[in-house]
Amino acid sequence: RGIANLSDKIVEQLISLYSHPRLCGIQHLKTHLFRQAFGCSGPRMKSCLLGTVPIMSWLPRYPIKENALGDLISGISVGIMQLPQGMAYALLASVPPVFGLYSSFYPVLIYFIFGTSKHISLGTYAVMSVMIGGVTERLAPDSDFMTWDNVTNTSIIDTVARDEERVRVAAAVTFISGLFQILLGLVQFGFVVTYLSEPLVRGYTTGAAIHVIVSQLKYTFGISPERHSGPLSLIYTVLEICYLLPETNIGTLVASIITTLGLIAAKEFNAFLGKRIPIPIPVELVAIIIATVISWQFDLQQKYGVDVVGVIPSGLQPPVFPDASIFGQVIGDGFALAVVGYGIAISLGRIFALKYGYKVDSNQELIALGLSNSIGGIFQCFSVSCSMSRTMVQESTGGKTQVAGALSAVVILFITLWIGSLFEDLPKSVLAAIIYVNLHSMMKQFLDIPALWKSNRVDMLVWVATFILTLLLNPDIGLAAAHFMLGYIYVFTINYVFSQPRDLQVPGILIFRSSATLYFANAEMYQDALNSKVRTHISLTEASNQSLTLKKAVFTKVQQNQPNTNTSCHCFRAINSSFKNMISDILIANPTCHQFTHHNCDRHCSQCHSLLSFFSPLNFCSKHPIPPAPTLSSSPSSSVMLLWGQWEDRQREVGNRMTKDGERACTDTE
Repeated sequence: RGIANLSDKIVEQLISLYSHPRLCGIQHLKTHLFRQAFGCSGPRMKSCLLGTVPIMSWLPRYPIKENALGDLISGISVGIMQLPQGMAYALLASVPPVFGLYSSFYPVLIYFIFGTSKHISLGTYAVMSVMIGGVTERLAPDSDFMTWDNVTNTSIIDTVARDEERVRVAAAVTFISGLFQILLGLVQFGFVVTYLSEPLVRGYTTGAAIHVIVSQLKYTFGISPERHSGPLSLIYTVLEICYLLPETNIGTLVASIITTLGLIAAKEFNAFLGKRIPIPIPVELVAIIIATVISWQFDLQQKYGVDVVGVIPSGLQPPVFPDASIFGQVIGDGFALAVVGYGIAISLGRIFALKYGYKVDSNQELIALGLSNSIGGIFQCFSVSCSMSRTMVQESTGGKTQVAGALSAVVILFITLWIGSLFEDLPKSVLAAIIYVNLHSMMKQFLDIPALWKSNRVDMLVWVATFILTLLLNPDIGLAAAHFMLGYIYVFTINYVFSQPRDLQVPGILIFRSSATLYFANAEMYQDALNSKVRTHISLTEASNQSLTLKKAVFTKVQQNQPNTNTSCHCFRAINSSFKNMISDILIANPTCHQFTHHNCDRHCSQCHSLLSFFSPLNFCSKHPIPPAPTLSSSPSSSVMLLWGQWEDRQREVGNRMTKDGERACTDTE
């Protein structure tokens, strides 16, 4: 490994040297040299393999006694929660509900193998689903599948052919987004997430949530508005829904309202019992079971025209490579899905990594998420990301590793293979109600506006502008516009801040100064650099030399400029405070001098007190002359002796130099 760090020229010289005919065994030495410099050794290959497949490093050391029970309970809870959410979010993606179950199975298993976060719950996500729905409805609109019914003399939609085409479109765009994520991960492009500021992400997800709600209104009212695409499509859709309100299906509306109110009450009850029961009540599962039983018992579809889920095939779909002819039409959508999905997942992953004290590899997360989407696309899944609600359930029910995620996938597999067909009579309006209730956390993000107004109005401007752009231009175009706007705002702000005068001289404070303005994109790098500086101990010898130079500078200034005045001590209080703090930090930084770990000058040991009183600039004024050398203890520490020796050895040398540069020393002191 050391040879690998040499330049090519040195390597060539070494090879030439080892090739000398007088040296024996030269061919073996040359081969060994090349292997060390350019080969793949066993330890290096092992490290690379463990980094690419993290499960191989943590699963063999999995503590069964400590984590197994919590992961089991968490996995079952999240798996039950995945069932209604997967089916509901499939409606957002405009594909049959069973494909939501597939998307809750395959990608979760892939992330279990390649992911580095221990707590996030991967699977269907509302924002990603509505973006997929925009693509599928744009490339496979209802108008392309209209057929004439000779019996009723009306045009009807061939839903089977339409759904098959939409599944192909969803799989293709999911596969493309996964390839983008893998490519970005391989080129170490994980740092791109630092340019997704929190106000931008929260404003974007809030705007996308409005799109989600509007897209589900047709299931709530039982109407069929036309699909609108492009800028301002949300406004056109709302206007058409208002126009079609007289055609509302009363049975569908009543089912949706009752389900929504029941879920809200049940979730409040869940929150009330949160500390009394170990596992939250799966209210969504209870809701779909009750709704399915009522719909089946009273035949809501036939008697009242309530739209239901329909046929749910049992078993898993065979893998099919996505239709390559669609790739060119969805490449832009695939990149947007890749960035949005990764930004949401890594943001939530870092929150829990910080909470539990481990590190999430941003580049490996890109690869893991990319593999989940690309392989999922082959199995007819649609794009997935991390859900806040499921992640909170996974963490609160005791989940400590991604074993909980794998167990939730097993629950989904069991449901898909054996009991999925039991939910064929489930009304779609109930799934829409589940979506409304699950979006309440995103709706609470409107409270960010007054909070940001008080703390940072630039961030508030970013939040509001991103929300409006997403609302008017749709999630895909709105994201690109928000990034452009974000760069313009922050560049203007940073230039303005740089143009303002700054004074970093604060008495008594040791300042860590960054050459760049601190903002969201460099906050993590700033924190890493600051931690590195804190961990680095100051050299005691260099620090003592600087302290002695400062002491002599102040002494020379007093002796030259005010030799006969009765200087008041308050003139030196600021210097005294900063000087004492400097000496204190030096002594605290060296464990051989000091036992305390926090800054408190009054709690130093007696030797430190002697040094502080001797080196204090307060003692340089004419009112308080320099005291005699303090008496050291019978067994002073080596660091104290070193500091003392530095003073004795350099007293005359520093004094002579500072006398020659008296004028400059006076200016520096001031």
